[in-house]
Amino acid sequence: MAHIIVVGNEKGGSGKSTTSMHVATALARMGHRVGGLDLDVRQRSFGRYLENRAAFIARKGLDLPMPVMGQLGQGADPLSPALTALEAECDFILLDCPGSHTQLSQMAHTVADTLLTPMNDSFVDFDLLARLTPEGKVLGPSIYAEMVWAARQMRAQAGAGPIDWLVLRNRLGTQAMHNKRKVGGALATLSRRIGFRVAPGFSERVIFRELFPRGLTLLDLKDIGTEQLSMSNIAARQELRDLIATLNLPGVEVSF
Repeated sequence: MAHIIVVGNEKGGSGKSTTSMHVATALARMGHRVGGLDLDVRQRSFGRYLENRAAFIARKGLDLPMPVMGQLGQGADPLSPALTALEAECDFILLDCPGSHTQLSQMAHTVADTLLTPMNDSFVDFDLLARLTPEGKVLGPSIYAEMVWAARQMRAQAGAGPIDWLVLRNRLGTQAMHNKRKVGGALATLSRRIGFRVAPGFSERVIFRELFPRGLTLLDLKDIGTEQLSMSNIAARQELRDLIATLNLPGVEVSF
C-alpha cells in the first residue's frame, strides 16, 4: 500500500501547493515513486505547478524527477478510483486539498497516513485550529481541528492506522519576535490537547514565486545551471531538508 500524504488547511494562501510540490519532488529525487492529486478542482495550483514542470522539462530537454499526476474519477466518489490507479505504481501519494471545506477534502483526510497543515505564523491562521480568548488562552478546537478529529474517528472505526498530523509554521519572519513566541506557545499547548506535531515550514522567500512558472523546486536549481546559490536559497534548501526529516516517512532517508 502506498503511504498517503495529505496537505490540508481550510485557509488559502498558507503555502499548501508550494509545500506539496517540494515534498513530492524531493521524495521523487530520492528515488521513490510518487503520485500526486490536486483536489482543488477550481484553482488547481498544484496541478498547474506539475504541468509547468512537465512543459519546462520537454522544452529544455532535461531529465528531472517528475511525480505522476493522477486524475480524479467521476460520480459520488471520484477519489477512490484515482487512488487505486496510483497505488499500483507509487510508494507515496500526495493529495493537495483546496483552501476551503469540501466533501472531497473531507474524504482525503480520512485516507491520510500523514497530514500536513501549513499555516502562516499568525493568530489569524491559528483561529482555524482553535478558539482563543482575547488574552490568547486556548479554549478548544475550532472547525478544521474538529474535521481532523472526525477523520481520525472514522479511520479508527474502519480499523485503519492513526493519522500523523503535523502543523507547519510557514512564512516565519525575522521581526515581531513577541508575536512569534505567543503563537509558538499557543501551538505547543494546543498540540498536546488535540494531538499534532509542530514542524518547521518555509520562510517567506521570493524564490518560491519565481520557481512556479517553470515548475521547478529548490532542489532543481543546480540541474538548470544555477551553480552559485544565494545564501537565501541555501537556507531554503535546509528548511526543506529539515521538513522531510521531521516527517519521518517510512523508508525515507534524507539524501539531498
